[in-house]
Amino acid sequence: QHKDAYQAILDGVKGGAKEKRLAAQFIPKFFKHFPELADSAINAQLDLCEDEDVSIRRQAIMELPQFATGDNLPRVADILTQLLQSDDSAEFNLVNNALLSIFKMDAKGTLGGLFSQILQGEDIVRERAIKFLSTKLKTLPEEVMTKEVEEFILTESKKASVLEDVTGEEFVLFMKILSGLKSLQTVSGRQQLVELVAEQADLEQTFNPSDPDCVDRLLQCTRQAVPLFSKNVHSTKFVTYFCEHVLPNLSSLTTPVEGLDIQLEVLKLLAEMSSFCGDMEKLESNLKKLFDKLLEYMPLPPEEAENGENAGNEEPKLQFSYVECLLYSFHQLGRKLPDFLTAKLNAEKLKDFKIRLQYFARGLQVYIRQLRLALQGKTGEALKTEEASINKIKVVALKITNNINVLIKDLFHIPPSYKSTVTLSWKPVQKADASQKRASEDTTSSSPPKKASAGPKRDARQIYNPPSGKYSSNLGSFSYEQRGGFRGGRGRGWGGRGNRSRGRIY
Repeated sequence: QHKDAYQAILDGVKGGAKEKRLAAQFIPKFFKHFPELADSAINAQLDLCEDEDVSIRRQAIMELPQFATGDNLPRVADILTQLLQSDDSAEFNLVNNALLSIFKMDAKGTLGGLFSQILQGEDIVRERAIKFLSTKLKTLPEEVMTKEVEEFILTESKKASVLEDVTGEEFVLFMKILSGLKSLQTVSGRQQLVELVAEQADLEQTFNPSDPDCVDRLLQCTRQAVPLFSKNVHSTKFVTYFCEHVLPNLSSLTTPVEGLDIQLEVLKLLAEMSSFCGDMEKLESNLKKLFDKLLEYMPLPPEEAENGENAGNEEPKLQFSYVECLLYSFHQLGRKLPDFLTAKLNAEKLKDFKIRLQYFARGLQVYIRQLRLALQGKTGEALKTEEASINKIKVVALKITNNINVLIKDLFHIPPSYKSTVTLSWKPVQKADASQKRASEDTTSSSPPKKASAGPKRDARQIYNPPSGKYSSNLGSFSYEQRGGFRGGRGRGWGGRGNRSRGRIY
């Protein structure tokens, strides 16, 4: 009954603007009464969604959720996902709202449509579908985002066909999606995510420091893993890879990111991960690699001429930011093999190391005094002046030098100690650490024990010329989150998109 009348409404999509507007409203309104015309009705509505008249398109899109019944829902979700490519902001918002409304009807069915387009859709559709998930899932209520739905998201995301073709930016979004799932807030859930990141980083492959994409892939994956590590979720696999493959090639690393100090970036990531390293198979070997790299940045005192002045033209440059990272990492891993410096090194090497530590510590004292003098009386207001950026760099520099000083003092103990704790200069200090911070600041102005003193005479230290400009702009402006990234565009970064169908696949 009335089938002919409904068919006439469907035919209205071929009429003028008025007929189309009426059709956009009445096709969905009576849709449920004519199941035998379901395909024709959906296709007619889709034609209206692509009409040249923007008001007709918007009306048709707004009514699409009415077609999302039973087996039709995944198809409607698929269609709406394709419509995310709209550049009209009002249209785009309507599509988002429509997707959210059918999400509340059937979350898994809607996700099926979204993941279908993530796998097979146009590049822009894929990108926007992933962004939709990363921004909208967290807004949905618990009764929609059930454990079963979250498991479905994890299963679909972990499929090789989804992540094997991912770009760096998309992988970051996927990690944002997954790390926001309540079911993955547990230790086992975090461990799953770390394993997923490790697989994506391809830690079994041969590391190529001269390949910017290879380096970027590793760094971007590591950045995603770092927030997941804890005393129960270990970073051992990543720390091992960095020690064995990245540190030996530190000086030859390449990156497509202009202005990024790639070596400092790597060392900062290693330092952050080292706190959560578990039992390591080749601990002594990797600690030796870390120690050797540290020595590269811990110069010997310059030789003195007979008159007591430096024989060379200038003092060695002290790379404080590099040394903070390397010394911290060595200090963290050294706790696991506390006799490394005394039992694993010969006496000459240990003596050489202590001379380097002593020289570095003396340089630190001069620089710390200068920094404290420069910052004396500077309040929060003073840091808002035109000299703010310079003052902030000095504040960071003081944190770095204080940290190095505390760690050096530990290593000067007999036997070396690994008990002190410091907060890395680029990390926020926890309020609970305030008393500890005060205690460490009270002790950082003293030199290492005189028993281990070596190197230049005290009068030579009085003419020490502290390094200037050692703290590059990277120190002041470095932002851990999302520094760098992947090369933009498909077929770059983590690999091409492969052959996928194009065009409307309703």
